[in-house]
Order: sequence, then C-alpha cells, then structure tokens
Amino acid sequence: MQTWLFVACGGAIGACLRFGMTELLALLLGRSFPYGTLTVNVIGSFIMGIAFALISNGHSLEHPMKPLLMVGILGALTTFSSFALDTVVLAQHGAWLKAALNMGLNLFLCLAMVVLGMQLVGSRV
Repeated sequence: MQTWLFVACGGAIGACLRFGMTELLALLLGRSFPYGTLTVNVIGSFIMGIAFALISNGHSLEHPMKPLLMVGILGALTTFSSFALDTVVLAQHGAWLKAALNMGLNLFLCLAMVVLGMQLVGSRV
C-alpha cells in the first residue's frame, strides 16, 4: 500500500510540473505549437534515461524512490518517457523490428485514437 501512495504523490507532482511547464511555455512562446508538451516529453525522457541507467548500473534507487520517480512523477509528467525507454531497451537487445513496430504503432494508434475520440464527441478534425 505504501508504494501506491508514493506513486500517487509522485503523480500529483508530475501533473503539476506538466501543467506549469505547459502554461509557462505557452505564455512565453504562444500556443501555435505544443512547445510545452514537446518540452515535458523531452525532459521526462532524459530523466527516465538517467534514472534507468543509474538503476541498471547498481546505483539503485531503492523503494520507494523508484516508483515515486519513474512511475509517479515521470509517468504523470509524460508517458512518452516510458515509450522512449521501452523502445531503446528493445533496440539495445537487438530487437530492432520490435523497436520500430513500437514506434510505428504508438505514433499511428495514438494519433488515430485522438482523431476517433474527437469524432466521437463531434469535434472537427
């Protein structure tokens, strides 16, 4: 139960960071391009890579820090960091086809679901 609490707290932190960063960049750069989303995805992926490397190299983030950071904060900040990590790990294990498939499916299916969701509620695409 303690792990769930840490994930939830991390999620609250990550969501607030995402909102704050998105709003700040919209204020500074405008809303003509999703600068905030791009920024949190890139930063989240970078931090996910650092955390994963530290854990893999024996500098383990022990419970509860690992789920707090990697699932809670980074998961709420951006799920793109998880997607990026999954793809890199597949490629590092020589599963290039799976890595490419993961990229293609995530891109296509997520975009398609956004369009479908918009159409279901009557929004123009």
